[in-house]
Amino acid sequence: MTVDSNRAATAEALPSASAATPAAPTAVPRAEFDWIPLALVAVLALAAIPLIGSTSTWVTLTVAGLAMGMIIFIIASGLTLIFGLMDVLNFGHGVFIALGAYVATTVFAGMADWTGSSSAVLNLGAVFMAMLVAMAVAGAIGLAFERVIVRPVYGQHLKQILITMGGMIVGEEIIKLLWGPQLIPLPLPELLRGALLIDVGGGESAAVETYRVFAVGIGAVVLAKLLYALNRTKIGLLIRAGVQDREMVESLGYPIRRLFIGVFVVGSALAGLGGVMWGLYQQAVTPQMGAQVNVLIFIVIIIGGLGSTLGCFVGALLVGLMANYTGFLAPKVAMFSNIGLMVAILLWRPRGLYPVTSR
Repeated sequence: MTVDSNRAATAEALPSASAATPAAPTAVPRAEFDWIPLALVAVLALAAIPLIGSTSTWVTLTVAGLAMGMIIFIIASGLTLIFGLMDVLNFGHGVFIALGAYVATTVFAGMADWTGSSSAVLNLGAVFMAMLVAMAVAGAIGLAFERVIVRPVYGQHLKQILITMGGMIVGEEIIKLLWGPQLIPLPLPELLRGALLIDVGGGESAAVETYRVFAVGIGAVVLAKLLYALNRTKIGLLIRAGVQDREMVESLGYPIRRLFIGVFVVGSALAGLGGVMWGLYQQAVTPQMGAQVNVLIFIVIIIGGLGSTLGCFVGALLVGLMANYTGFLAPKVAMFSNIGLMVAILLWRPRGLYPVTSR
């Protein structure tokens, strides 16, 4: 009787135990990627075809717009990182752009034999050397800029705007002191001069400048590296976690302040790289070039969504294409076309194309 009663008790306990067992966790559904903003770039390009008329002219303008957009993205990506991850409105970003361009003039002057050579290896060596030195100098100055100017006004947006604008003005005067106030030419190396002819059918060929193709390639590399670093590396994870909950990350023993300083340095270095690219694009540099590009930069990051790297990329492409198409079709309104583009997009999506959810 004792054995049977024990078996009965066990049989009664089994259903209750299985009922108490927690159900297997369900998989968290992945958020679907929003393709509409990316499609907007293609829609803008295709809509310009009937307005321009000539296929060859359209191809030339489109490649030029993409190249301009890629250069603007390289410059704006640094500011997007600084604002998106550190919540710092750095209106002094333009000084790093001008600094990078002027450093490139100095490097090119010292490597004149390389830039004027018919060797593609020497030409590319001079360009990449100028980029590396410009990034290093801009990053070092960015470190000093963060410590002296930005650090005392963390969390105070109005003071950040005022003090960083003052820093940019002082930086421009220092550039004038070191290199002079006059325009300095920055000619392209031999390899990047001239144009490529692309057969577009119908007996027509489109002329595409070699440097613009090069700029598209550099921009694509920067985009890939940024997205990989922020989404696929431990440092990127720590930085994004620090944005969400800084105290928790610090309590786990990670130096979040050092990581944020590193973000500022990287953002400044990217501005220096963009300065080299923009200087070669214009083939001349001036102390005010950074302040002039600043307007386009802020239009881009507002269109893309404050702090969004992918949004910055899409916004830069839209701005580059719009500037080139309107410059060809209606030069008198070209200066206002990007502002009109920004207003139209904000009426459609008030927080930008790819808004950062934490803001």
